[in-house]
Amino acid sequence: MDITSNQSNAGAARQWDLMRASFDGDWQGVTTWYGRESTGMDLTHGESDPAGSMYAIRFSDPNTGLWHGTGLRFASNGERKFPLYRHSYNLSNNCWHFPDTAGQSSLEMDGSAGRAGHEVNFFSSRSRSMIIALYHRQDDLSMILQSVAATPFRCQRACPDPVRDNPESQRDLFQAVAGWPGVEQELQPGKWPDQAPQHKRIPGFDARTFQKYDADGFFQDNLLCNLPDSLPQGPFELNFGCLLSPQRFVHLMIEYDEKHQLSRWVERRYQSTMEG
Repeated sequence: MDITSNQSNAGAARQWDLMRASFDGDWQGVTTWYGRESTGMDLTHGESDPAGSMYAIRFSDPNTGLWHGTGLRFASNGERKFPLYRHSYNLSNNCWHFPDTAGQSSLEMDGSAGRAGHEVNFFSSRSRSMIIALYHRQDDLSMILQSVAATPFRCQRACPDPVRDNPESQRDLFQAVAGWPGVEQELQPGKWPDQAPQHKRIPGFDARTFQKYDADGFFQDNLLCNLPDSLPQGPFELNFGCLLSPQRFVHLMIEYDEKHQLSRWVERRYQSTMEG
C-alpha cells in the first residue's frame, strides 16, 4: 500500500473518530420547518411538531454503532434505524467533520438529481444546533430552495446546557460579532486529513461575507443561513452560522464550482478574543 493510500485511510479513520466524539448522544429537540409559498421562501413562519424528535446515536465499541431516530418527518411511521461501521462509513464522501462542526452534503447540485440537501450541525458542549436546507429540481433543470429546518437539540444523557442568550434579530447578532478576529480551516471531499487542518487567521467578521443571497434566515438557537433562492450559473456558496455563546460565532460555507460540484467546506470561527 502506498503512502497516499495510508494517508487516505488515516484521514477516513479520523473522520469516523470525530463523528463518534460529536454525535454520540441521545439528541432531543423540536424541529421547525420553513417552506416555499407562492411568493417565494418564507423563513419567518414555520411549522413544528411539539412532540419533537429523538436521535439516539450509540456505539458498542470503537468500530460499531447504531443510529436510531424517532419522530422523523420523512421516515415511515416516523422511525428509522441503521447501523454504523467504521470500515464502511462515508464511502460516498458526502459526510464531513470538523471537531465541532459537522454534517452531510450533496456533492452535486447541477440538476442531475431531483433533490439536493445539506445538514449542518454546530456543537457546543452537549448542545447540537442543526440546520437543514433542501433544494428541488424544476422542469427547466434549475434548482430552487424548497425548505429549511432548524432544531435546537440537547443531549439527554447530560445535564442541560445553560439557556443560550438570544439576540433580538440577525442584525443585532451581526452587530455584536462585527470585527471579531477569526481563524479558518477547510475540508475537501475525499481528501480527509489525518491531522487537524491548519488554521489560517482571517480578517475580523464582516456581515457582508455572510449575506450574499436573497434567502436570509434567523432561527432558534441563534442559527442563521444565507442561501440563493435559485442556484445561479457559475460558482456559488451556501452560508450557515451559529452564535454558540456571547463570545463565539461560527460561519460554515459550502462552496461549489462552475459545474455546481462541491469543492470544499470552510469553517470560520470567530471569538471576541482569540486568546485561550
